[in-house]
Amino acid sequence: MLRKKEKSKVIDLNKQEISTVIGEGYHITGEIKGNSVIRIDGRVSGNVVVEGGIVLGVNGVIEGDLISRSAIIHGTVSGNVVCKQVEIKNTGVVTGDIETDTIEMELGSHFTGKLRMNTAEAVDDATAFKEKEVV
Repeated sequence: MLRKKEKSKVIDLNKQEISTVIGEGYHITGEIKGNSVIRIDGRVSGNVVVEGGIVLGVNGVIEGDLISRSAIIHGTVSGNVVCKQVEIKNTGVVTGDIETDTIEMELGSHFTGKLRMNTAEAVDDATAFKEKEVV
């Protein structure tokens, strides 16, 4: 007998209010932690741990791990990505491992690393990601 798979809830960052923006020309060194959606168009040297979600702009760079519920990557990540939902756009570059429930990669995007796909049962919500040890 076949069971119908339940669709996981899709997180649409385009409909979320962005509460924090790190603009082009800014360079932040150190870990960023927060609860809401953040947009990064500058450079962050350190881990980014945000519960709500992250939009990494075309010129945005993260040199560290990215842990969030959802990520839309137009820019460059040099580190591991742990999110329920990951979108790598055609200008996006990820160098590091990705752990996710769902991934979408546009033609032209670049990914170098290992990909681990979780089942819906393995990761219930973003709090599970926050408890992971950042390597």
